Amino acid sequence: MKPRAILIPVLSAALLAACAGEEQQELRAELATMTKDVRGRVDPLPVVKPYEPVPYTAFDQPDPFGPTKIVLATKEKQTASSGLQPDLDRPKEPLEAYPLESLKMVGTLGQKKQTFAVIKADASLYRVRPGNYLGQNYGVITRITDSEIILRELIQDSGGDWAERTSTLLLQETGGSK
Repeated sequence: MKPRAILIPVLSAALLAACAGEEQQELRAELATMTKDVRGRVDPLPVVKPYEPVPYTAFDQPDPFGPTKIVLATKEKQTASSGLQPDLDRPKEPLEAYPLESLKMVGTLGQKKQTFAVIKADASLYRVRPGNYLGQNYGVITRITDSEIILRELIQDSGGDWAERTSTLLLQETGGSK
């Protein structure tokens, strides 16, 4: 490489560095004159009052924040409930694993003066009769007609009480070939 090729970039870098230093000196001097009368002042932090707990003075009434209040509320609820409750100890039937909306009634069968319904769940078919359970809300079949299954379900409200409701499962019309 030629010495000139090295010399030119070195000299230009030195000139640029010298110019940059003078500009910074001027800026520093101007900043010093602008800030010579400025004094920094920070307001003191506010005084925090210490927490003083308020004592509970209604000793003739139960403490609303204590566990005794919760125990009293559950005892009152048990005495006030209507007595409806599902039998949680009985073995579950296979169709109780499905939501009622996913079950389809596809037909009925008659055998020895008793009517059965045919239920399709996924790809399987099940034969049910009054007294069998359907769905996830403890639904028991009360009646089967040619066009529907009527069942009684027990549902729990937000307060924990059990309520009874009547639901129906209608016969699904299937388009057959002629």
